[in-house]
Amino acid sequence: MSRILFALLLFLAPMTAAAQATQCDGTDLIAALPEPIRADLHTEAAAMPYPQGLLWRATRGETEITLFGTYHFPHQATGAHLDALRPLIAGAEAVYLEISNADQDAMQEALADDPSLMFITEGATLPDLLGEEDWALFAEEMRARAIPPFFAARFKPVWAAMMLGIGPCEARNGAMDGDGIDHLIGLHAAELGNPSRSLEDFRTLMGMLDGFEMEEQLDMIRLFFAWTGSPDDMAYTLRQRYLSEEIALIWTYSRLVSLEFGDDSAAQDFEQFEEILLTRRNTDWIDVLTAAPERRLFVAAGAAHLPGDTGVLRLLENEGFTIERLPFDP
Repeated sequence: MSRILFALLLFLAPMTAAAQATQCDGTDLIAALPEPIRADLHTEAAAMPYPQGLLWRATRGETEITLFGTYHFPHQATGAHLDALRPLIAGAEAVYLEISNADQDAMQEALADDPSLMFITEGATLPDLLGEEDWALFAEEMRARAIPPFFAARFKPVWAAMMLGIGPCEARNGAMDGDGIDHLIGLHAAELGNPSRSLEDFRTLMGMLDGFEMEEQLDMIRLFFAWTGSPDDMAYTLRQRYLSEEIALIWTYSRLVSLEFGDDSAAQDFEQFEEILLTRRNTDWIDVLTAAPERRLFVAAGAAHLPGDTGVLRLLENEGFTIERLPFDP
């Protein structure tokens, strides 16, 4: 399978613990691209349905769904975003997250009860699976993130890839210790007496992760070593472009990196990834939302799920909803 680490992280970051907001700076890797390549990325992104925007309203008859695209790690505007969303959360009859706060707790309990969900509990571990050279590189990256290599050695490769996606600066400044906006939205909804609900069962998502063959998972790690950039710069780029509401551009850039450092099957494998972890999930979410008995819904899900022909917004449009971008200036 192609090396698709960055796209993987873009969609699966909520499965890891959230990072605290930091002052980690970096270089905008998109802005640093040669102008022709950068222009092509912008053109490709602009051609996607609903390429920009974080806050949307979908209306069909008496049903009104307000959708907010989240960035799962805290950032410098997390508090302001939450404050701007509070009235919308308060006005909703039902609040949906990818995985509700209660189910997040249940997931942590499941991981504690059954370590095999996240860790290799039998057979070869990462030092053997990666080989001596790649394991040495991986161990060094884990040390940079304050994760002991002896502990990281038992990560399933797909989880190890997600750990690599947290920039060393973020990790050194409290990664995996804080609350992202998804969780904060759930807390606020609970305070209002309207606890968040799940768009999907966490077991389904974890099953999708296990569905990747071992060699495919290992390739996700190897992309990190093949790529010549800085993970801190990548984290900075994704965060700043998110704050600029350039969601489709993040996706086209992730695809560019994956294809550039992937093998001959990179394009085909990237499409497979998109189908498994994006399109199928989006389709399932639409079934949940259109079956909800409530008329006023608030939905917070990763921003990458919004744009595109198989994005949540286009799928709602296909169901007869009128889509409207709402101003968002927290």
